[in-house]
Amino acid sequence: MRLGINLGYWGAGMDADNLAVAREADGLGYAVCWAAEAYGSDAATVLAWVAAQTERIDVGSAIFQIPARQPAMTAMTAATLDSLSGGRFRLGLGVSGPQVSEGWYGVRFDKPLARTREYVEIVRRAMSRERLTYEGEHWTLPLPGGPGKPIKLTVHPQREHIPLYIAAIGPKNLQQTGEIADGALLIFPSSDHLEETALKHLRAGREKAGQTMDGFDVCPTLPLALGDDKDVARLADTFRPYTALYVGGMGSRKQNFYNQLAQRMGYEKEAAEIQDKYLSGDKEGAAAAVPQQLIDQTTLLGSVDRIADRMQAYAAAGVTTLTLAPAGFTLDERIAALRAGTEALERAGLA
Repeated sequence: MRLGINLGYWGAGMDADNLAVAREADGLGYAVCWAAEAYGSDAATVLAWVAAQTERIDVGSAIFQIPARQPAMTAMTAATLDSLSGGRFRLGLGVSGPQVSEGWYGVRFDKPLARTREYVEIVRRAMSRERLTYEGEHWTLPLPGGPGKPIKLTVHPQREHIPLYIAAIGPKNLQQTGEIADGALLIFPSSDHLEETALKHLRAGREKAGQTMDGFDVCPTLPLALGDDKDVARLADTFRPYTALYVGGMGSRKQNFYNQLAQRMGYEKEAAEIQDKYLSGDKEGAAAAVPQQLIDQTTLLGSVDRIADRMQAYAAAGVTTLTLAPAGFTLDERIAALRAGTEALERAGLA
């Protein structure tokens, strides 16, 4: 099992340290550094900045939002980043959510699975440098009846095949991801529930495509907080606002994929309470309603030995790249968490 690092959103308060964190991860042998985007910083700019100042670590978008870019633009960005980084780019895609898609980008959040499938097909076709033509429900290239003509990408990516990941939560999206992508970006993963909530659906998609799970990258992100095992409850409190935001407020009452995931993990009553409180404006109450067990199951908390035990469980469950989001109020604390990650991987016998 490999390790990755997730820098999160640029502008989240730790910007000055993010380059140092990325360079430390590069030196420690982490496999990939991911950057995110929502409706603040864009991921492409951050990844170019990190790639220019690191040597070995891959850089990946987690995610480029599908409603934000036409697929040909995404292919151009991916090819450029792969060329500039010397073949170190990984393309992560996702549909975002209805509030961002329709409120920020003005793109209807309809038929997300079909839209994703067409998007991936166009991106792959464009990156292959064939003349781009496509006839689908959501995109037709070139547009009929006009001056458009099939065009070929002029940039040569460093590699013939740039790894493509999809951020997936729901069963149907997970199955399609297994069918059409090279990897899956997962959030709030519990090793105890990973088979039921994700792996069986990914496997079904791989089988539909005539493939096995060999070579497919199962890549969940887990926050990490280093400390004494007797302080696990206190460490869990660090992530209460984060969990409450996603389970309670990330999306509408009817369309919150993270809330639905918590329900599938057995937290139906708790997920409903968190959402009720969050949407009513009681964010502190929502955070307090998050069960400690849910946080502990979806983060890495405690000593290096405890984290190593958890890493073994994730590897046994089928994770191939474990992406860490190290917590800390200072750069030194975040660096210590990064180093603890590599030490735990070695103690777990997974390095």
